[in-house]
Amino acid sequence: MSGLLWKLNRLRTMDPAEVLYRVEQLVHGKLQNLGVGLARQPAVPSGRSGRWLTPPPPALLDAIPYLQAADEVLAGRFNVFAMRGAPLGFPPQWNQDPRTGTVAPMVFGKTLNYRDERIVGDIKYLWEPSRHLELVTLAQAWHLSRDARYLSGVRTLLESWMDQCPYMVGVHWVSSLEHSVRLVNWAAAWHLLGGDESPLFAGSDGARFKQRWLTSVFQHCHFISGHFSKHSSANNHLLGEYMGLLFGAMTWPMWPEMRGWAALAQRGFEAEALKQNTHDGVNKEQAVYYHHEVMDMMLLCGTLLRANGQDFSAAYWERLQRMTDFVHALMNQGGEIPMIGDADDALMVRWDPRPDFDLYQALLASGAALFSRADFKFKAEQFGDKNLWLLGAEAAQAFELLPARVEAPVPQFPEGGYYIMGAGFDTPSEVKAVVDCAPLGYLSIAAHGHADALAMVLSVGGKEILSDVGTYAYHTQKAWRDYFRATHAHNTVRVDEQDQSVIGGNFMWLDKAEARCLKFEPSGPIQHFSGTHNGYRRLSDAVTHQRDIDFDAVSSCFKVNDQLSFKGEHIIEVCWNLHEDCTVEVGDDCLTICRDGQTVHLRVVSSSAPLTLSGRKGEDNPIGGWISHRFDEKTPSHQFIWRGRFVGGASIRTEIACTPSTIAQE
Repeated sequence: MSGLLWKLNRLRTMDPAEVLYRVEQLVHGKLQNLGVGLARQPAVPSGRSGRWLTPPPPALLDAIPYLQAADEVLAGRFNVFAMRGAPLGFPPQWNQDPRTGTVAPMVFGKTLNYRDERIVGDIKYLWEPSRHLELVTLAQAWHLSRDARYLSGVRTLLESWMDQCPYMVGVHWVSSLEHSVRLVNWAAAWHLLGGDESPLFAGSDGARFKQRWLTSVFQHCHFISGHFSKHSSANNHLLGEYMGLLFGAMTWPMWPEMRGWAALAQRGFEAEALKQNTHDGVNKEQAVYYHHEVMDMMLLCGTLLRANGQDFSAAYWERLQRMTDFVHALMNQGGEIPMIGDADDALMVRWDPRPDFDLYQALLASGAALFSRADFKFKAEQFGDKNLWLLGAEAAQAFELLPARVEAPVPQFPEGGYYIMGAGFDTPSEVKAVVDCAPLGYLSIAAHGHADALAMVLSVGGKEILSDVGTYAYHTQKAWRDYFRATHAHNTVRVDEQDQSVIGGNFMWLDKAEARCLKFEPSGPIQHFSGTHNGYRRLSDAVTHQRDIDFDAVSSCFKVNDQLSFKGEHIIEVCWNLHEDCTVEVGDDCLTICRDGQTVHLRVVSSSAPLTLSGRKGEDNPIGGWISHRFDEKTPSHQFIWRGRFVGGASIRTEIACTPSTIAQE
């Protein structure tokens, strides 16, 4: 019944054109199962591969982390999300889910229900090793050491994958996005190994291996070109698919079809990049981690085109700069970024294998070099290995020549739906709040959004205090998936224990709350935000929520006023979720919250009905009091909920007094 309910809900999100497209795709898959419409056996490739990376001189890099990471791969120990050093073997069993041990059946891929964990296990864990991020690690290690073990490992990994995952058979011939990320990593490894002249292809045996690899490249490109994510699924998946097709066609332009695929992918990628990101630089999926992923895709494709004497439009690069502005604005003085919306820990390429690699600072460093932005450099702190591999030594020099610090105003993002309040930005006494008045997500399914309308995150002195608690789960563990995107897991108001928007599936929302800003004044003695949403208008006794936030920059105090309008009786809850490193002292009418020398006093009051306070930390039944900084990992954290029963409306005020300490920063 759950499968049937999902299909009915999914149908609700489609218009007639999408239903027709889905039927066409179904028929297309059945015909391919009969052998109709499959990729032809490509002729012997002619010509040379395209250009992209110019690997940095080994002297510019510390080889040790790369050699250690590559040795782990050769020893059969892989890092797959929460599984560190998972003993998958070398080569792995590519069709076995490393998390559950489930072996996916070797049937025609497009007939396989990858959403059913009884058949495939945890599909995210199963797919991840086959993205071949480890292939790049081995190629980097060979570039830095010229150790033949790493070269041999590349061939072993690729041949085993092609042996175990034959064309169109099994779970790795289902998703165009998986094909695409794999192609990008193949392209990176190809260049790092020396391209056409790689010793990997020496002799007649090497030539046969090269032919086999290129045949799989052609099959990958053919698959992607026939299975794009369209209509309500045309989010980051479609961008990724165009990315993969662009890399496949431009890296290996050795057959006539490649020219057409490259042109299609270039046009499609730019159009979607401009469409899926607002003019003020916010990715429309309303998920900060996906904002990072899309920026990474745009960087990858932009560098590929420029290496081959082509380019995207000025509007494309301007949009990427605005997206970098958003990352810069969200990042607090300590380098932390709010975990708004979904996060899946996916990387397009694992350029830097070290566990302390900071992907957001790396994006700021890219932006600093590309756009000559000293403010980006200040928060990036260093150019970093990722940018050495991707942008090269000349970009590193451009980064170093930028001024060490420049004053810049904090931008706001009214189209994207995010508003920054606070004082002392980028100093040890910084107080920074990010207010979410954005749409739930993108397109009709809003796949990666959370029910977080009018939520607020707060950091003091570069330490996040009031947090968005992250994501934790995706395809499996439904109760946990639902909790981490639920309204009470965000710093906002819940009515009658219901979410602001209605969940329709793991990556689908039905009735969606619409938020809008009524007024925003970011300057003056008192900063002011006012916003509302209509998520609870669906109740039989409709409820409208308006949140007004005032910030006094002199006293570093916030006053958050929640007004709820309705006629009948409702249970109203004001929810505040804390960073896991916070300690809390619960007083008679106030919480004293401390983290690393920073202190916040939080008090919630109402004159229209009594409130009761409940606190939870690390509870499973019911779920409450958790935070997740990485996929499939969770940590107990404080959650406090003030609850009251109100008749004919509600007015609740939260007072937040911040006392930033510069001592803790020294």
